[in-house]
Amino acid sequence: MTDRTPEALVREFFSVVRSGAAPRRAGDFMAPRVRAHQVQAEAPTTVERTPDQYAEHVEEMLAAYGPFRLTVDEVLAAGDKVYVRWTQDGSHVGEVDGHAPTGRPVTQVASCVYRVEDGRIVEYWMQIDRAGLAAQLGGG
Repeated sequence: MTDRTPEALVREFFSVVRSGAAPRRAGDFMAPRVRAHQVQAEAPTTVERTPDQYAEHVEEMLAAYGPFRLTVDEVLAAGDKVYVRWTQDGSHVGEVDGHAPTGRPVTQVASCVYRVEDGRIVEYWMQIDRAGLAAQLGGG
């Protein structure tokens, strides 16, 4: 498929797709079906996503937070796995988890481990500071 290293693939995925610049290019970086593990203490879950579903997810974030700024804070790579920690800054311009838009700034902190196979992301384990986001949305 490609001669990019897993790290280079994931860095480009962040720059092009996850940043919101071109979400519909998700298929350039993701396998046709990706196992997405939502790592959370109270209710861990795994869903399967297609590149189109991932693109829709990024488009939902753009609708909720406007043209956000995504800063990659750290990248570590080992073998077929790439860890990324990032900060996303936007504004609460759309409904989020039942919270009506406030226009206030919103910062999200998250990290993810991506597994790359044959030049495509095939699986990932996502963690996000949901309590911090809830506090911002609730004005707390």
